Amino acid sequence: MRKLDRRTLLKSAIGSALAVPFSRLVEAQESTGSSNPRRIDVHHHFAPPAWVANVKDRPLLNIANTRWVPEHSIEDMDMGGVAASIISITNPGIWFDDVAETRRLARACNEYGARLVSDHPSRFGLFAAMPLPDVDGTLREIEYAYDTLNTDGVGFITSYGDRWIGNPDFRPVMEELNRRKAVVFVHPTAANCCRNLDYAPGIRPGTIEYGTDTTRAMMGIAFSGDARRYPDIRFIWSHAGGSAPFLLRRLESAGRRAPDALPNGFTAEMGKYYYDTASAFNRGALLALMEMVAMTQIVFGTDFPPGETSTALAEALAETGLFSESDMRLINRENALRLFPRFA
Repeated sequence: MRKLDRRTLLKSAIGSALAVPFSRLVEAQESTGSSNPRRIDVHHHFAPPAWVANVKDRPLLNIANTRWVPEHSIEDMDMGGVAASIISITNPGIWFDDVAETRRLARACNEYGARLVSDHPSRFGLFAAMPLPDVDGTLREIEYAYDTLNTDGVGFITSYGDRWIGNPDFRPVMEELNRRKAVVFVHPTAANCCRNLDYAPGIRPGTIEYGTDTTRAMMGIAFSGDARRYPDIRFIWSHAGGSAPFLLRRLESAGRRAPDALPNGFTAEMGKYYYDTASAFNRGALLALMEMVAMTQIVFGTDFPPGETSTALAEALAETGLFSESDMRLINRENALRLFPRFA
């Protein structure tokens, strides 16, 4: 088990990457059987100035994200053996009940991200921010992101107000993403129902609700029939699928009551998607995930910032003792290359 003081020292509050000794980097790389793992981090956040200005003092904002600059990401990537990171917007997202403002903010974030990719094409990819639940605006932004900005994929959050991914209202968007064989990164949020529950001191919305909302969104895609209806969308689910792997028996049981949507069961559909390692580098979470999906579906993700540094995440995965060298090659790089072959 990892000691708390060591984990705390390696946490990625902005600037902490500068404090990680080179010997720790070498240790983490050697433990995975490679001195140059060339990892691909699929869960890596950025903070465009327009977004920072908009989200100040909003609920679910982690202040560390507002202090981000590109140099922090590059420094952490260099120290942690990360060849490329696919950047995305994190909580509180960009939807604040104003359609025009959300469209403007999505465009500003995506153009900033595209410039960063253009400046560092081998180091960064982009999950374009989408103005969902505005369906018409999202369809236009998908067109712009792919046809003008040449994005690597799109990013959603798990829920918008009282609607989750998989809601029938969003099917025009899913249809277009399916047509484009899109890679879709889904980041959790805390749903309106549950972000202000006062059930224990010190508990923040993300402590429980992020993992739960990921599961709700996965259920939405599965039980709505969207997983079968749009088979060419390639979803990446954050944090090893949230609580879904732990609830797998219940979800399979529910799937038997939805034979039209899930004729082969919940696992058969959700097992084709990808799941990142951010905040899920303990043995229990990973063992549960490995019961649900094959090793080919697990991808490296840090949640930087404010998640773990890439060095700390790699070290934590090695310390679980679950993975062989060939497994780590899949997780570090090879699985993600199937989604993002331009980084080969």
